[in-house]
Amino acid sequence: MRRSTIIHGIAALMALTLGPAPASAASSAAAVTDCPLRDMPFSLGSPLIDILLSPAAHAVVESEAPGAIAKMPPMFRGTTAPSFASILTLKDAGSFLRLNGAQLAAIDRKLKLLPVTASDRQARCARYDNDRPVFDLPRGKPRILLFEKMTGYRDGPSVDAAHEAFFAMAKRKGWAIAATDKGGAIHPKTLAQFDAVIWNNVSGDVLTLSQRKALQHFLKRGGGFVAVHGSAGDPATFWDWYADDLIGARFAGHPMGPQFQDARIVVEDREGPVGQGLPPEWTMKDEWYSFKNNPRASGSAIIATLDERSYSPKGMGGQDLRMGGDHPIAWTRCMGRGRVFYSAIGHRPEAYSDPAYVKMLENAVGWSAKGRQDGCTSSASGATGRD
Repeated sequence: MRRSTIIHGIAALMALTLGPAPASAASSAAAVTDCPLRDMPFSLGSPLIDILLSPAAHAVVESEAPGAIAKMPPMFRGTTAPSFASILTLKDAGSFLRLNGAQLAAIDRKLKLLPVTASDRQARCARYDNDRPVFDLPRGKPRILLFEKMTGYRDGPSVDAAHEAFFAMAKRKGWAIAATDKGGAIHPKTLAQFDAVIWNNVSGDVLTLSQRKALQHFLKRGGGFVAVHGSAGDPATFWDWYADDLIGARFAGHPMGPQFQDARIVVEDREGPVGQGLPPEWTMKDEWYSFKNNPRASGSAIIATLDERSYSPKGMGGQDLRMGGDHPIAWTRCMGRGRVFYSAIGHRPEAYSDPAYVKMLENAVGWSAKGRQDGCTSSASGATGRD
């Protein structure tokens, strides 16, 4: 199941693996000290994983809801990344812990009184890294970095299928491509080797503060960014810039009745560089994301939409996931000179062998990588973001 499927549980997390890539082993690095949530006060807004890692915070929850944490599905109690607990807040978890309003308020009051200790800071930063891979890339070709670090939920089949598809594209198109699961790769000197970065179903808060800045500067100077499906599908996000400016929309949920459905995709822009060669429409089966805000309203240029009449957009507990008839599913944005593309398609491994979708992704990667030379001035892109 996917990120919003909280009460129903999820399949076992697979061990984080790295597919073949032209890269050497990452160099060793000092422990991370600039993780974004290091000094965050405890509260209902804390990532669940940080509550579980702190004996004092764990005891607070136990004092108001004895045994509640032990009754959670095992996948929600993981304290080693990747863990679903890193993409849920304690407030989110309260719904399936069956905590009432009075219990939540009492827990929040007690949590806010706790000091954030040195041990807490160390535990919070342990899921980040400063390991910088060393790449040996040929010159004279578009250079693509496939980024696959997850601290949240890793859906192995979709990650692996996308990995294979992007490497196959690179072979067909003559790109130089390397893959890594190390956050340390998002470093100014490393990113300078690449024209575009692909986030392959990345889940969780994965970048340190310095790595966040490196990605922002990479985009401002014309670097490309392509992200698929789960890269914008976490129930809780802890980097507002990523969700609101880079992606341009916040995840709301996906259908659960059933989870995977055939739906009609309508291509809105077949003239721009990303939509060229695509059919006017096609039908495929996938897990269809809905968003809390319409990316069109945030300045995105829409490539494709979903026909909400072609499937049942009902989420967990009957949640209405309709977006008012205008349901973007793939779009582009400008971020400084950088070109950004996001597609919500891609939970099922079969998506990455669908001819129309593969064509869309090929177009998007090739287009995004050209920002180094041409900037982001194409009519295929929308808003210019901020830090």
